[in-house]
Amino acid sequence: MKFLSLSTLLLLPYTLSFSLPPPSSISTPITSTSLSLHPPRDPSETLTSTEFNQYVQTTYGRYPLTISHGEGCTLTDTEGKTYLDFVAGIATCCLGHSNPSLTSAVSTQMSKLHHVSNLYYIPSQGMLAEWLVKNSCGDKVFFCNSGAEANEGAIKLARKHAISKGATDPVVLTAVNSFHGRTLGALSATQQPKYHKGFTYGGKMVQGFKPVKYNDVSDLEKQFRKYNRTPFKDWVRGRKRRVAAIMLEPLQGEGGITPGDKEYFLRARSLCDATGALMICDEVQVGMGRSGTLWGYQNISPTFTPDVFTTAKALGGGVPIGAMIAGGKASTVLGPGEHATTYGGNPLACAAGLAVAKELSGGVLENVKSRGEELKGGLEGIKGKYGDMVEDVRGWGLLMGLELKEPNMAGDVVGRCMKKGLLLVPAGLRVVRFVPPLIVKKEEIEEAVRIFGEVMEDIKEEGMGK
Repeated sequence: MKFLSLSTLLLLPYTLSFSLPPPSSISTPITSTSLSLHPPRDPSETLTSTEFNQYVQTTYGRYPLTISHGEGCTLTDTEGKTYLDFVAGIATCCLGHSNPSLTSAVSTQMSKLHHVSNLYYIPSQGMLAEWLVKNSCGDKVFFCNSGAEANEGAIKLARKHAISKGATDPVVLTAVNSFHGRTLGALSATQQPKYHKGFTYGGKMVQGFKPVKYNDVSDLEKQFRKYNRTPFKDWVRGRKRRVAAIMLEPLQGEGGITPGDKEYFLRARSLCDATGALMICDEVQVGMGRSGTLWGYQNISPTFTPDVFTTAKALGGGVPIGAMIAGGKASTVLGPGEHATTYGGNPLACAAGLAVAKELSGGVLENVKSRGEELKGGLEGIKGKYGDMVEDVRGWGLLMGLELKEPNMAGDVVGRCMKKGLLLVPAGLRVVRFVPPLIVKKEEIEEAVRIFGEVMEDIKEEGMGK
């Protein structure tokens, strides 16, 4: 009797699983040899939501609202109804809508030169980098297109820095309830398992990211000690595990508008200083003036600075651009060919960035501080009146969150406010987020608080939230 070899038996399941179908059963896409293309619609035409969903992937849960145009903090839909915008493109349209300076800068640049790639010098890129460096703790800038890309760059920088010091297994510590982006590396750094579902390999995301509790010094120290040493089983194989970086948001945005504690961040800084690890701050949402200072880390302590920080969203006022800024030893880690981007820092995006920089340098931060205090005061008043429904009010500047006591209530409140002409956005299931343009006026703050108060009163009268 002839028996199959052990190696054949081991391979048999894979052979059976991956048997290819006969050529005749493979479908072939329909192609055309014609060079004529189906023309696009004229943008002035209308498009129904059914037609939209026919062609666009359903990766977003969209509200039944189509915006036609905007000015300042006011948006107008296709039916002519106006809305007070306290979303700002999710903390992005820092100068509001149809800002004359931003519009002029982008239009002028578009008429001259919009893209050439980073094969050549781009003066406006250097000018924007200079502004970022002179107004931060950084020394050099890498430009990209989004916050996720900026964070990917920071992660790569941290890994290369640790590996250059002898580590084979560099670990980046990130906080529970953090959010760092949707690309695979940034998503792996995001310590919210609900975002990981369906994107793992063997049940795991990209390796090398470990969770720490936010604002918990004891847990930070514990996890740092744990991951800054090599397990014996790996050591005997020549491996070396080290903490490459601690990566934190100065204020957690998507995680519920939770500001960082001074003691926690200073301890993170001291752990990095003692071991050579890098301190990274994700400023994608809180940065560019939204907190009342240019950078969120400046709210922590005058003595706290990161080695690397990232920014995007408001950097271009709505035009896609991101940046990863590094200081000191971190600024020279990446060399030619080790990180790159096609679009990052092109003339069009940098023209927008310079227009935003000019506006922020001209007094916008003072407005953020004043309006932020008024917004917080108004929301505190609502908390005092509806304490049976409101758990907390927290945030910095014009990045405010009102936490509701009932689970899954934030979405309902946001929807009710929309019907009354106020646009807000949830930050989790229980927190309503207030992120208006940084140029918002006192009377617009008052109107937003008034509408929100009406909604809370409606809910109270209906007997909800008790």
